[in-house]
Amino acid sequence: MDLRKLKTLIDLVAESDIAELEVTEGESKVRIVKSSAMPQNQVMMMHPQGMPQHYAAPAAAPAPGPAAAPVAVAVEPTGHVVKSPMVGTFYRSSSPGSPAFVEVGTTIKEGDTVCIIEAMKLLNEIDSDVSGVVTKILVENGQPVEFGQPLFVIG
Repeated sequence: MDLRKLKTLIDLVAESDIAELEVTEGESKVRIVKSSAMPQNQVMMMHPQGMPQHYAAPAAAPAPGPAAAPVAVAVEPTGHVVKSPMVGTFYRSSSPGSPAFVEVGTTIKEGDTVCIIEAMKLLNEIDSDVSGVVTKILVENGQPVEFGQPLFVIG
């Protein structure tokens, strides 16, 4: 299933009163369940091999109410933040034995590859949209990432 379709389905569930949505396309099956007990929606994808893979999906922001508790605001790191353009698995190098694309302190130019995100068995090279020096790497190798999740800080 196309990632754009998947994001559209997630947004549909997040913005509506639908509690659960299941879509089958070919041999792929996607089930999106909204649960108020969890801070985020969970997307479960069944691949043809029958092995479920879980991806976190963006949750709809709760409407502020009179009994709303104060929410801590996350502080953005200084510098330009490179964010994930998709849901998938973050990899710092092109293969397990290869050196990482970038390290903290690496000087990069706009368009340089900074990581790979694997989504639906496809490896997607993620390029920097600015030039600068990598000041922070915010994700561990092999960790699942969400759409819009900060990956790197470039100063």
